Amino acid sequence: MNNDLFQQARAAYAAKDYAGALQAFTQCLQDGSHPLAPGEMGLLYHQIGNCLVKLKDCNEAIHAYTQATADAAYDACGAVNYNLGMAYAALHDYEDAVKHFEIAVSDAKYDTPYKAYTGMGNALLKLGKSAEAGVAFREAALDEGNPDPTKALLNLGVCFMALDRPADAVASYESALQFGMQPDTKNKLYANLGQAYVACGQMQKAVNAFEQSIADKTYYLSDSASVDYQRAIAAVAQGTSEITQVMPAVASAGDLSGLDVAADGAPMYADEGAYAYGQQDPYYYADAYGEQAYSGTEAGDHFFNASDEELEKWSKGLAKQDRKRRNVGLKVLVAIVLLVVVAFGAAVFLYTQGWGYPTQETVVKELFANPEAASSTVFAKEVDADKAKTMVEPLVADANPAIDGVDKSMSDSTVYVTAKTEQGGDVQYKVSLVRDMIGWKVSSVELYFPSQN
Repeated sequence: MNNDLFQQARAAYAAKDYAGALQAFTQCLQDGSHPLAPGEMGLLYHQIGNCLVKLKDCNEAIHAYTQATADAAYDACGAVNYNLGMAYAALHDYEDAVKHFEIAVSDAKYDTPYKAYTGMGNALLKLGKSAEAGVAFREAALDEGNPDPTKALLNLGVCFMALDRPADAVASYESALQFGMQPDTKNKLYANLGQAYVACGQMQKAVNAFEQSIADKTYYLSDSASVDYQRAIAAVAQGTSEITQVMPAVASAGDLSGLDVAADGAPMYADEGAYAYGQQDPYYYADAYGEQAYSGTEAGDHFFNASDEELEKWSKGLAKQDRKRRNVGLKVLVAIVLLVVVAFGAAVFLYTQGWGYPTQETVVKELFANPEAASSTVFAKEVDADKAKTMVEPLVADANPAIDGVDKSMSDSTVYVTAKTEQGGDVQYKVSLVRDMIGWKVSSVELYFPSQN
């Protein structure tokens, strides 16, 4: 490859002369006096695709990126397919966008999978697949390389609201508050949180959240949020800070798309990452056509544990206050009785919501860690030994399978899990469980495909 011409092309790109960079990269590709080494054709087509994206010619960019993927020696499968996904998304072809985002996250050498998961989640939201979008946003939030998990958590909350799970949306939004964010983002977050509180019947908390969102007078509530705000104010004014019956959220069609999901036709930026000719790209390109969110099992466990900690802090604070008052012994006794009642009530409530020990996730992970051995320990008594062995025989053994989602109820649950094969492939299963005292046992295992949902 003509390295001098290549460096000129990179310099033009850095100077935002994208037309000049495109011409130089193309000349470099066509220069017969400097034969291309293995992988360099893919590199050049990758750069040409980036230039075309900057010039807003996504159709030609797709053609260039596709040529880059055809070069088997070019070691940048993840980055190129991420860019392909973004280009397809910019053209509103969300089905093809999802396919390329999936290829990107399957590349072990791609060092920013959270970007592809975020793009995938946005595309799935556009397709109306809120549950699958939530799984993608969950992966984006859990990616240790994600410098800003706030956006993924916010999007996770949006998916929960779309799935009519406002309590989980509250947990997702409250988790996002642990991270720093720009004032306008925080204002939007509090507005979303207020609507989730209204849907949960927690009116005083909703009022507080809405007022927090408009406190600096730079943010204006959407129509649906304004309606929920007035509902919350009216309820509190009537002396009802909490409503036992969950209320439906008032949602407009344009308000469930997420925090920062741009309108169709927004500019889309390429992501070069660390694959640009062996050098780190000095620019960070945000996912431009959307960013926003379903909470997976791990997130749900985190929220559940946090609730326990809050209850413990509350009880300790109550005890501390009682000691400062008269009749310490009697009041401490009353506090203990109340705490026991609350704890018992909480335990009963959690039982009806599908919580137990060991959890569904623990049982499923035990099953996949050693299917043959688990066949005699994790299956329900209604499943005879022969049937259990038949079900575990085709299972892929995986010491740490990914839990994609859990549907819980008091008596039965369903866990969606992905196990990795020795060759690096993914196999998805649907595991049905039934209640066993306070824990869970497996009743059936079957292959599962997301398109079934």
